[in-house]
Amino acid sequence: MKRVHFLFVFAQLILDAILGGVAFYAAFRLRLLTPHPGMSDSFAPYVPMLVTYVVVLVITMALNHMYRHKRVVQPLDELYVVTASVTLALLISLAIMSLVYKEEFNYQRRMLAYAWGLSILLLTGGRIFLGQIQKALQARGVGADRVLIVGTGEIGRMILQKIIQQPELGYRVVGFIDVNGKARSVMGIPVLGRVADIPQVIEKHQVDEVIIALPEADHRELVQLIAMCEREKVGVKVFPDVFQIMASEVSIGDLGGLPLLTVRDIAMRGWRLAAKRAMDIVGAIIGLILFSPLMILTAIAIKLESPGPVFYVQERMGLDARPFKMLKFRSMRVDAERDGPGWTRPGDPRVTRVGRIIRKYSIDELPQFINVLMGDMSLVGPRPERPVYVEQFRQLIPRYMDRHREKAGITGWAQVNGLRGDTSIVERTKYDLWYIENWSLWLDIKIIIRTLFRIFRDRNAY
Repeated sequence: MKRVHFLFVFAQLILDAILGGVAFYAAFRLRLLTPHPGMSDSFAPYVPMLVTYVVVLVITMALNHMYRHKRVVQPLDELYVVTASVTLALLISLAIMSLVYKEEFNYQRRMLAYAWGLSILLLTGGRIFLGQIQKALQARGVGADRVLIVGTGEIGRMILQKIIQQPELGYRVVGFIDVNGKARSVMGIPVLGRVADIPQVIEKHQVDEVIIALPEADHRELVQLIAMCEREKVGVKVFPDVFQIMASEVSIGDLGGLPLLTVRDIAMRGWRLAAKRAMDIVGAIIGLILFSPLMILTAIAIKLESPGPVFYVQERMGLDARPFKMLKFRSMRVDAERDGPGWTRPGDPRVTRVGRIIRKYSIDELPQFINVLMGDMSLVGPRPERPVYVEQFRQLIPRYMDRHREKAGITGWAQVNGLRGDTSIVERTKYDLWYIENWSLWLDIKIIIRTLFRIFRDRNAY
């Protein structure tokens, strides 16, 4: 690990320990505001518990891989792991103290509840704050890793663009390796050689990390490339072909005693299906109650501006490619599709003045909470398309119909990553398939939260 990376991790560990101790002491002070007959005003009896808690907390977070170098801190992921670590650390600390001190140990449940809540709040906030400092330093080149990209094709260019657009990631591209030996530079970055030159290039340019951008390469080629890079003791990352290499759980079963590996069992069934449906029902009811005043005002505005119905009912394809009627607030003129269906584009003359506002802030999607209650849609899932487009896409895009193995959603993984409206269907399909194969309740909650934050800054909403 680079010295700078080590300092980032070490600073995080020290900050976690300090904030954990501060949270515990603050919980004690808060508990004094409501005195208890058996509670001492002195903090001295709680010092052993404080030390035990801080030590166990740091160990627990280390076991949860919280002290590995991260280039970007994701607040929701930090909150999730911090909550789990704090909960486990408090329970273990309480068990240790009870075993060591037995009857002598007197704890206050309310104080522990305060310590739990304050620890989550302070540790998450501290990690986000330190993460912002780290991003600012990385954007200025502090601790930047020198990167070599193998592959000069579309994927290699896309990776370079991402690195240029996000300097806070802490990467600096020193050059490319051209598999075919034809290119001399890519977007101003030099091509430093061919595959056989990788060891010399790594040594000469002091490369820290190699990114292999060859999704079309076969397994043998990838193994050779990785082995070549690992001999030079550099980090290796591989951009996969997401249509063929999907992250999924592998389970072992048998067929009459013959062992079989199950690598793709993504159908949502049993408790998963029940849990997702329960969250959909609760979320849809809450959404309809919270947004009902806004929906009433929107309906009035639509009626006042132009003649025609308030709602626009459109046929879309949902679970198992079955059609259903999706509800939206009408945002276009009644005769908008007299010349046939078409994608909405920026400045589209078919969109009304009210429609422009409600589309920008996704207010036109609110009636779909009714679709969720009826069971046609889910809160989170692949966005449904019209049958005419589905028929086109299924002929052009591999595995496109796999999107229909789950219910369509009001929002989805592709949408919170900026793929909304008239954007690449191929890219949206990749994100939808990743969501389906990596589904969890926590992922749904993350997508819903990110959707709420994106409403006011989505460039593709028009």
